[in-house]
Amino acid sequence: MAKSTISTILKNKAAIKGADVAKGVTMLTKQRMQVLEEVEKLLLVWLNEKQLAGDSVSEAMICEKARKLHSDLLQRSPSTSASSDEFKASRGWFEKFCRRSGIHSVIRHGVASSSDKAATEAYKLDFAEFMKTEGYVPQQVFNCDETGLFWKKMPNRTYITQEEKALPGHKPMKDRLTLLLCANASADLKIKPLLVYHSQTPRAFREQNVNKARLPVMWRANAKAWVTRQLFMEWLHEVFAPTVRKYLSDNQLPERCLLLMDNAPAHPPALVDDMDAEYDFIKPMDQQVICNFKKLYTKALFTRCFNVTEETSLTLKDFWKKHFNVVHCINLIDKAWEEVTPRTLNSAWRKLWPECVAEREHDFEEPDAEVVEEIVSMGKSMGLDVDGADVEELVEEHREELTTEELSELHSEQQKALLEEHSTEEEEEREEVSSDAIKSIMQKWNECHDFF
Repeated sequence: MAKSTISTILKNKAAIKGADVAKGVTMLTKQRMQVLEEVEKLLLVWLNEKQLAGDSVSEAMICEKARKLHSDLLQRSPSTSASSDEFKASRGWFEKFCRRSGIHSVIRHGVASSSDKAATEAYKLDFAEFMKTEGYVPQQVFNCDETGLFWKKMPNRTYITQEEKALPGHKPMKDRLTLLLCANASADLKIKPLLVYHSQTPRAFREQNVNKARLPVMWRANAKAWVTRQLFMEWLHEVFAPTVRKYLSDNQLPERCLLLMDNAPAHPPALVDDMDAEYDFIKPMDQQVICNFKKLYTKALFTRCFNVTEETSLTLKDFWKKHFNVVHCINLIDKAWEEVTPRTLNSAWRKLWPECVAEREHDFEEPDAEVVEEIVSMGKSMGLDVDGADVEELVEEHREELTTEELSELHSEQQKALLEEHSTEEEEEREEVSSDAIKSIMQKWNECHDFF
């Protein structure tokens, strides 16, 4: 080995030792700067946020975001900038990033981007022709879509949120979960939602002895609260397929259905290849839906707060800080999903499949304004400074572009949740072992007692 090479290695030994190799890299063929590893971690968080917001994402956008993250991280750690070359986010880097992260295609959500009207119209014509050729009826056609829900967050101007902002070192309440909602075009069948949280067994579950199998949602968890391919397939096999099969049988319909969904990594076009033969009556396609549900959730949340303050001695602040938990959240999700009306579900198909929409629903306007008025009225009755614009902002907040610092915080929170989850599982295992040991000791003592 050349002397100059050895000198270079010794000079950069700290950086080489500190390199955090990305998932999927089994061999360090060249130095990967730690800042680039951080870029890729935050980029995955950013991609998920885009996915939950339903935004279109292209290769160019991903590369541009990667360059911005790299620049921001260097500014936060000036000491690394001198030894770091300019990061160009080249095509080669993008392809390797996709392989390392498991992203095999550039995602575009929805039927087509809003700027491509010609492609949208062409898709509608193709869809109409497909429906006519295959002979599906509205009862057999389903749409599913996923969304992030900040389940424990009030509108920004309420005093609870303002108080949080005033506390040094305290982050705003942005505890988020991911929901997958699904219903058919005839609007007479809603499927049990899939809920993904960052904790498998939250404290509230343990305190209230919650039976997950009896929840009105399919409860799943991972550190990032993402709908992964595996979780989607579990929901498809354990919830969607048996529910739809029974529904088709009860309504004397042919055992075949069409599932339209957004083009997220968890449910790619090749999904049909992963289905067991038992579920080959499901044919997946591509589309998307959701908004009325979030306003109904917010209404249910305000109703719950109002009832507590009226019927108990708890103040809104005490209830919110010490008593409101994810078990309450699940009940509110169930209530909101139940209140999404058949008219809302059916009229959502006006643009893509107008033939399936009842004639009177073509001019149907979503009663969102009435729901917002009810939320504002309840808020004011509880002494909150809130108006319609605050409610709209809360519902749409997940669409805001997160800064590099916010992405870092979100990533840190996800990792922290994962560690806490593992710690909880270890404690439960120790408790189980301890309990078994005590039973064994007592059994031996009884044997000894009988012997003497």
